[in-house]
Amino acid sequence: MNNFLNIAFHLSESSFPLGRLGWAQWALIIVSSLILFFLSPLAKTTDQFFKAVSNRKAPNTFVLTGSLIISWIFAKSITNAANLGLDFGIVGGVAYAGYYLSFAVAGILIYQIRTKGGFKSIHQFLTTKFGKGAMAIFSVLIAIRLFNEVWSNTMVIGSYFGDTGTQPYYIAIIVFTVLTLAYAIKGGLSSSIFTDVIQMVLFSILLIVILWHVFSVENFSVKDVVTSGTWSFELGLNLFFAAILQSFSYPFHDPVLTDRAFISSPKVTRKSFLLASILGALCIILFSIIGVYAETQGMKGQAAVEVGKAFGIVILLVINFIMITSAASTLDSTFSSFSKLLAIDLKIGKNLTFGRFSMATIAVLGTLPVFFNAEILSATTISGTMVIGLTPVFVFWNVKVPKISFYLSVICGLVFGFLLVFEIFPKSLIFTEGKYADLLWVNIWGILSCITFYILPKWIKK
Repeated sequence: MNNFLNIAFHLSESSFPLGRLGWAQWALIIVSSLILFFLSPLAKTTDQFFKAVSNRKAPNTFVLTGSLIISWIFAKSITNAANLGLDFGIVGGVAYAGYYLSFAVAGILIYQIRTKGGFKSIHQFLTTKFGKGAMAIFSVLIAIRLFNEVWSNTMVIGSYFGDTGTQPYYIAIIVFTVLTLAYAIKGGLSSSIFTDVIQMVLFSILLIVILWHVFSVENFSVKDVVTSGTWSFELGLNLFFAAILQSFSYPFHDPVLTDRAFISSPKVTRKSFLLASILGALCIILFSIIGVYAETQGMKGQAAVEVGKAFGIVILLVINFIMITSAASTLDSTFSSFSKLLAIDLKIGKNLTFGRFSMATIAVLGTLPVFFNAEILSATTISGTMVIGLTPVFVFWNVKVPKISFYLSVICGLVFGFLLVFEIFPKSLIFTEGKYADLLWVNIWGILSCITFYILPKWIKK
């Protein structure tokens, strides 16, 4: 689920009415999951399971681009996009789309790390340059992220079937998790990438259907979209610039993204990441139009939900299916990334049995918070701000610095992250007004501090 922001909102407040929708919602989850299970390839080798190699061929540009985009269009991210469109107009959608600069940054820097540095993984790069301790800390950070991905994605799906804590809510979460785990276990990363392409096509078609209905309304046009919102810090630009800044660190602690940066040739990877940056941002902006439409119609609450209700049961189910598609694509990617983290990166057990067992393990452990008031975890979630310490580590990847530089920068980023989480950052250091002003300035001062601490040992050594 999207940890770009600590935007705490709950779809359960606007859960879909079960009644006549109940059977259709269950059909969407069960039928779509079973189809993906039977279509998914069966991984028979470790290369197929952990690296998505098929017939000795790595994913091409089209497949890799589609996989990147859909694996980052989380269920909550597109809901956030619609809500930001409701709150700030198209400015909100553009601001949120700023996070998709992450693909371009990661694509360019990892291309250099692979071609100029000769590294075959992020873990190899960190171990070679900063030692096993740095690699261990980094592994903990991404393991926590993957753990949070499970429960936060499945909670979105559960909220469509009942209020938080109700029996339908828990049953939906368990069924959805088990069905997604089934096809993920079957093929590993090969299944994840294969199903990503199908899910990306579905997402595109469903988004077009929704937008077609929105623009078919007489009193709503492209002009209403373009003129919506105000381009000011108070009304969206705080978030936009914060997103741009976080894009230089955020992608590197996301194994769902970085795993895909080492399975194809460097040139194919760079091209795919650059395309995903543009197309992914476009998807988010287009989905935010749903929120812009909701604002023009005077709707309140969760934009996607309210627009779906306004257009009737068919569009309501279309939006529901988009959420299922987005959540499933992220969840299966999470399972495969966790499996690869343990088996390949940490070399705990490089075989198919261990890989499948580790998937089942993270599915179970990641679901447990759902039953223990998961909102409590929001304060300790490794957010985009908490990993800004990775900015100089990767931006200046080719600069020789002492090993301590990694620790100083990462710890500094964590400190600023907690300052933001617990709202104790000095107000005197915030120079813009409005929502997300604290997010922006914590990141500005935080990144500057991280870079300083990263370079300082090199200066002292000289």
